[in-house]
Amino acid sequence: MFQTYLFPISYAFMAFPVAALFFTMPFLIVQYRRHGYINKIRALVLYLLLLYLLNAFFLVLLPMPDSRHNAAPAGSMIQLVPLQFIQDILQNTEITRGDPSSYLNVLTGADFLLAAFNVLLTVPFGMFLGYYFRTRWVVCIVLSFALSLLFEITQITGIFGFFDHPYRIFDVDDMITNTLGGIVGFRIALWISGLLPRIEKLDSREDLSAKKVTYTRRALAFMLDSVLLMIVTVLLNLLSLNVTLWAVTTVYFLSLPLLTGGRTFGKWIVRIRLQAEEGGPARPWMIWVRYGVLYGIFGGINALTPDSPLTLSMGTALSALLRISVVAADLAFFIHLVMRMIKRDRPLFYEEWSRTRNVITWPQQHRAAAGVEAEPQELIDKE
Repeated sequence: MFQTYLFPISYAFMAFPVAALFFTMPFLIVQYRRHGYINKIRALVLYLLLLYLLNAFFLVLLPMPDSRHNAAPAGSMIQLVPLQFIQDILQNTEITRGDPSSYLNVLTGADFLLAAFNVLLTVPFGMFLGYYFRTRWVVCIVLSFALSLLFEITQITGIFGFFDHPYRIFDVDDMITNTLGGIVGFRIALWISGLLPRIEKLDSREDLSAKKVTYTRRALAFMLDSVLLMIVTVLLNLLSLNVTLWAVTTVYFLSLPLLTGGRTFGKWIVRIRLQAEEGGPARPWMIWVRYGVLYGIFGGINALTPDSPLTLSMGTALSALLRISVVAADLAFFIHLVMRMIKRDRPLFYEEWSRTRNVITWPQQHRAAAGVEAEPQELIDKE
């Protein structure tokens, strides 16, 4: 019986890296927006929650039929009698009234073990609700019941119509035992919460004033900006405006930060902005030097060199030399970036030339702890 459960668990662990990959970007965005930084304990708990949910759904859904066109079930696939599992345990377990030791057979019977498994299935869910999300017990009951109902609907619909017929029954007892498991997990979380770091006090234990903008955060901002710029470029070309992604990118970065206090769309999403190295807003020349070098010049040689008419008109020798020069420049930039990532206290070359740096725009509740002043617009509002 336990081998039956190990099979879906092994598949859940194999699927976890892929699920974590898709989970990471929204996770980072939410954490940056809500807390201003990534806390390792908070991240560990949420990734464990993801791993648990994968295991729970794989345990509920696997094994699946060999074909989407599975055979129709012979009997009823809906069991709506509450606590039917108790009667099944009593009927299918050999118990002798005069022999108390025979009562132990209940603990080894398949019906009891199945009910116990359904309770254990949602115990971790209740623990997450009680420890991390700090819900009330009523909310825990509602959410545990809702999760179990989702399990049962997924089964009775053949994974929402993916299979022609349901391959597992809709059992009201599963919802009862799953909800009970959530309540048990909630109580366990309350009992052991004193032994674990309190989620609501994680930020108070961190020196927020020492937090710096990581390269991961900057890369995420760049990715978000890139998606926006590609969409804008496609729309402009659909309107018969023949513009390149490089041109849109250059105009975007040279103009938008001037109007938004050093922010782009990506920087706003992940709560960072550009400011002068000595503090205060970045001046126009700083922004133009920073992004003019990075996107105008360096981005331009990559965008215009490969197959542009200018390159093709140079002849084979000069064209090859130009391509080699661009590759060499890209390699030098990559090495420079790696070295700066290793030596985190050293800025990139275009940051040094422009005398600018990225800083965190902390959520309101963290401003005092981070030792930062209110944003310019907030100062105006207060006046």
